[in-house]
Amino acid sequence: MDRLKAQASKNREAANVLRSRGKDAAAKQMEDRAEELESGRVTDCTDAVSGLISWAFRR
Repeated sequence: MDRLKAQASKNREAANVLRSRGKDAAAKQMEDRAEELESGRVTDCTDAVSGLISWAFRR
C-alpha cells in the first residue's frame, strides 16, 4: 500500500506541474488517478509479478 500512496503523491505533484503549464485536462486525469490509487480499489501486484518473473528465469 505504501507504493500506491507514493505513486499517488507523485501523480499529484505531476498534476501541479501540468496545471502550471496550462494543461488542465491532463492535470485532472493525473488527480483522478491519484484518487483511484488512494481509494484502495487498485491492488499492488508488484510482488506477485516479480515472483513470477523470478520463477520463469529459474526454469
